[in-house]
Amino acid sequence: MSRRVVVEADGGSRGNPGPAGYGAVVKDADTGEVLAERAVGIGTATNNVAEYSGLVAGLEAAAATGASTVDVKMDSKLVVEQMCGRWKIKNAALQPLALEARDLAGRFQRVTYEWIPRAKNSHADRLANEAMDTQAAIGSTEPVGEQEPAAEAEQTALPLAAASATTTPAPTTPATTTPATTVSADAPTVEAQTVESAGRAPTGWTGATGTPTRLLLVRHGQTEMSVDRRYSGLGDVALTETGRWQAQAVAKRLAGMDSVRDVDPVVVSSPLTRAAATAQAVAEALGARVETQQSLRETDFGAWEGLTFAEASQRDPDVHGRWMSDTSVPPPDGESFDAVYVRVQQAYEQLLRKYQGRTVVVVSHVTPIKLLLRLALDAGASLLFRLHLDPASLSIADFYPDGNASVRLVNDVSHLR
Repeated sequence: MSRRVVVEADGGSRGNPGPAGYGAVVKDADTGEVLAERAVGIGTATNNVAEYSGLVAGLEAAAATGASTVDVKMDSKLVVEQMCGRWKIKNAALQPLALEARDLAGRFQRVTYEWIPRAKNSHADRLANEAMDTQAAIGSTEPVGEQEPAAEAEQTALPLAAASATTTPAPTTPATTTPATTVSADAPTVEAQTVESAGRAPTGWTGATGTPTRLLLVRHGQTEMSVDRRYSGLGDVALTETGRWQAQAVAKRLAGMDSVRDVDPVVVSSPLTRAAATAQAVAEALGARVETQQSLRETDFGAWEGLTFAEASQRDPDVHGRWMSDTSVPPPDGESFDAVYVRVQQAYEQLLRKYQGRTVVVVSHVTPIKLLLRLALDAGASLLFRLHLDPASLSIADFYPDGNASVRLVNDVSHLR
């Protein structure tokens, strides 16, 4: 039986950027019955990121109710016009969120978008403000690791369904009302802002000498845990269908890069299933083999494994609050980021010894990749809390024999468009 629902979504930031959160409510279109609510703090973000995050959460909640048709109503002119394809998306932080929303929309028979005044969006507005209040209370620093609350969803890129959006010229001034627009699941116009160089590091600028060891750092594809934004450490979860698509996409990307022509015929991977499956797809595309390295596994989140950001914060408020800013603090029965750093540094040293002067693909998880980039940047521990990595993203770092290093690419997901 078909079900038609209304999704009302909102988001905001105290400071823009600042402590941010979103709210979303799903209602039965005929009776007005509330079927689902979402109110989540997303760390430090802008108003627009929070608005898009609210839309994504609302569509996810609508899917969970078994809806076949969705009428989205928001007071964000920007989101409505961009999702209808009438306005371009130039902000790099919004592009992947729009793609994720498009992917979700493709799961329904029909989705419409309608701008409404804020006064008519009071339910979602209240939820968003509750989320912002909670976020401001617990601090606005983003978590790290493979837990993916909405803050980690800021740049999640998913494959696009094949359909087309209705497009009309954008209005020159905001109207007081916007007719509902039916949109199927194709992408809005997205102007990519990807930076990649096929050559070696700019030694003329850095003073580095010798032939570098290049690490092509790939985060594994999407899992159910990342979809639900849950802490995912040593739990051995499989890739979703989207995750398998992402693995193939990054594999194709690597196989087509000029800088991979001299890649070593081995892909070094974390032993966890989600990473190993991604590594296998890459290895097949490159004609290489997979070699696992235990030190590249994700953080052990202990008692927080499988919990959402909010659930972990409610379970252990003091520990969770300190963990978000102090890398020496472990989750209950888990592993601190300082402990992870020690083993990742060992993996790093082994990689440089074994593959000196060559190019090697490394497939791992959020924390180990962040730590490898931290080593390349010679940065402090705060980098863990300030760097975002998407599923199936690509980062590149060159390590020189004289101790210099050059980070050439971070969190590139252009192959997922």
